[in-house]
Amino acid sequence: MGGTAALIVAGGRGTRVGGPVPKQYRTLGGKAILRRAIEAFAARPDIAAVQVVIGEDDHSRYSEIAAGLNLLPPVAGGDTRQHSVLHGLQALTAHRPDSVLIHDAARPLVSQALIGRVIAALKDCEAAVPLLPVADTLKKKKTDGRWETVPRDGLHRAQTPQGFHFEPIVDAHRKFAGKNMTDDMALAEAYGLTIAAVAGEDSNLKITTEEDFRLAEKLLGGGEVRTGMGFDAHRFAAGDHVWLCGVKIAHAQGLEGHSDADAGLHALTDALLGAIGAGDIGMHFPPMDAKWRGAQSSVFLEYAARLVREMRGAIVNCDVTLICERPKIAPHVPAMRARIAEILGIDPARVSVKATTTEGMGFTGRGEGIAAQAIATVTLP
Repeated sequence: MGGTAALIVAGGRGTRVGGPVPKQYRTLGGKAILRRAIEAFAARPDIAAVQVVIGEDDHSRYSEIAAGLNLLPPVAGGDTRQHSVLHGLQALTAHRPDSVLIHDAARPLVSQALIGRVIAALKDCEAAVPLLPVADTLKKKKTDGRWETVPRDGLHRAQTPQGFHFEPIVDAHRKFAGKNMTDDMALAEAYGLTIAAVAGEDSNLKITTEEDFRLAEKLLGGGEVRTGMGFDAHRFAAGDHVWLCGVKIAHAQGLEGHSDADAGLHALTDALLGAIGAGDIGMHFPPMDAKWRGAQSSVFLEYAARLVREMRGAIVNCDVTLICERPKIAPHVPAMRARIAEILGIDPARVSVKATTTEGMGFTGRGEGIAAQAIATVTLP
């Protein structure tokens, strides 16, 4: 193969951000963070191949977000970032690239200019790293609890992609396997490679916290904000449980419906479809169609979320209100929020579920059934 390969490291779990979905698979401006990082390299004619390292449990997520891209088969990462990079380098060995750019998937806004600077620097040096001078005053906490100022002269922040001649960085990773160094440039330093510094970019931020997500959205530029509303109701019928917001709840009765009669997910599905102008749930899943009999309503909500993604949209938040006298909803709210977040691929902090009664009035007040209303907000480019 020769030429320059790109190695995208995406095997981490993003624990500092939290949520059921690893941060690299969360959407940023309507597109998965990992896909943005991959596309930055895959679109370049001077990148001969792109190798992605993913988590062992992320193959289905990866297949969905990488659809349509010409990439090498993904490889599973290791216990640490350093192990993951080594796995990726070993996979690339069979392709024999001349050089490799190693990039963290958590930096989805890397510019073409920055990638070009790293590639150009490898013509004269064995390694290249983007650096930004430290602008803030640095403080270090002493063992006695007091703080001292650390001189910032000569201090820089390292970014990715970091570039290397291929064979030396593979040897360095093998030699220092298990040392758990902070980045690949630390391995290059220990191995004695000649290193060039290129100008980094503030916009090439590493997404670690929710605040980083918000800043990245601003850097991408705002889009159109839309809101949709949904409502659904089902009457009680014979049974011993109900499904509400994706959670099975034991109850003296069931709910009557063609699918699992989950009023909460039905209302939320309609809210998402309404936000993107895609009609209602009945248009996409006709109740007279036998194949939807007894279907889990998560299928409907997943479909609506996929339509949002196909429009390059992002789900900002959703709010579901369940209206019933019984069963009691409050004990199940945490599980409902988690399940909705899992289905939609968003953080649970963006999901609200609550309940109310009608003080004995109307069909819900008389205990004849359950109703739900939902609101969803999405952004579209």
